[in-house]
Amino acid sequence: MMKDPKKCIIVDDEPAAHYVLTNYIRQNPELELVHQCYNGIEAMNYIRENPVDLMFLDIDMPEITGLELLKILPSQPRTILTTAYSEFALESYDYGVIDYLLKPIYFPRFLKSIERFFSFYAEKKAMVSNLFISIKADGGIVDLDVRKILFAQSYGNYVKIFTSGKTYLASMTTNELEASLPGGQFIRVHKSYIVAVDKIEENERDVLVVNSQKIPVGITYRRELERVLAR
Repeated sequence: MMKDPKKCIIVDDEPAAHYVLTNYIRQNPELELVHQCYNGIEAMNYIRENPVDLMFLDIDMPEITGLELLKILPSQPRTILTTAYSEFALESYDYGVIDYLLKPIYFPRFLKSIERFFSFYAEKKAMVSNLFISIKADGGIVDLDVRKILFAQSYGNYVKIFTSGKTYLASMTTNELEASLPGGQFIRVHKSYIVAVDKIEENERDVLVVNSQKIPVGITYRRELERVLAR
């Protein structure tokens, strides 16, 4: 398995769909299935507390449909929709999903969706050039020097990026910002916070101190944080 496989969840009320997708995911070493949900409420609660890179989401579910779940989540993971009904295809792309898989899902078509997913990360990495990333902020495109970033905080459908000289409200999700930042220099320490590793001033039990400000540390992120700081 590769060093850092992408974390996946399946959200579907049909056990047969879980069986198929689990089998497909396990054949790809770049993916790691971390949780299986059988309704939207369970998925919403899990995503709020755990890092997720990719969600396989059924549309037609009781109580909360897949599209309703995408509306509710303030910052959803990258999503591949799955359904037996082709009439949802056009509407689904209004939610920024990667792809739309029609059941029964065949393995070659699944692989094509996964390639689309990883191309997203390749595009985000290409944004990083000479230690700058491009963000939509202040009514235009800003080329931001990543060396000046202290930390970032989720703010609804935006991200507040705190730098040594200014705070930016960027039109992007926390997951998108994390994917665009150079690896090893930044770490997710909470579902709503990303910090620059070299800007950490203090490491306490439940919080970090960055630029004299206390940043909460989520319990699911503590182990990775300790590993990075021990290097």
